[in-house]
Amino acid sequence: MRSTSVVAPLVPLLATLLAPLSATLQAQVATPAAPEPGAIGRVQQRREALKAEQRYDDTFRRYSKRYFGSAFDWRWFKAQGMAESNLDSAARSRVGARGVMQLMPSTYGFIQSRRPEFGSIDDPEWNIAAGIMHDRYLWKLWENKITAEERFAFMFGSYNAGEGTIGRAADSARVIAGGAPSWTHVEQVAPRVPRWRYRETLGYVKKIDANYARLRRQR
Repeated sequence: MRSTSVVAPLVPLLATLLAPLSATLQAQVATPAAPEPGAIGRVQQRREALKAEQRYDDTFRRYSKRYFGSAFDWRWFKAQGMAESNLDSAARSRVGARGVMQLMPSTYGFIQSRRPEFGSIDDPEWNIAAGIMHDRYLWKLWENKITAEERFAFMFGSYNAGEGTIGRAADSARVIAGGAPSWTHVEQVAPRVPRWRYRETLGYVKKIDANYARLRRQR
């Protein structure tokens, strides 16, 4: 009788302690974990991601050819759009830049004054067109100041930081270069150039290079 009287009070206590575990086990049985996608599912996901990434390819091709000629590789500008906004037409920066090519409304307005056929800055076609047109201006700007192979970095750096900032950096770099500077020289003097968030610009140029290399591997 003593054994029964000791055990009996423990039964409700054990039931209370085991109740959460029982509920957890029942939930796991009632709601099985979703299976991971198989090989076919992963392939489909990659196809959908690639399709989304390619949605503006025709626009990049069209305006690259218009402003740079048919021999120019349009993928440079897609790589730039990837660095700017990850090709998001609804992207907005903290300073007000908008769209795929992250143009400031003032810059877009100036371009639109020369190309009245351009519509809204938020239309991805016109945003991309204006971005490439601005690149053309910067490309020509550096034509006789640096070597041909260095113009990509100076063009994209100017797009990010402004032509005046990169001009000051190039002037400083010319001293150590003893002539036309390379982008490597600009990287060396960057910390000494006033009023320049140089880490952002140097990272931006490297990101475009990496994006372009990846796009070329997709052939």
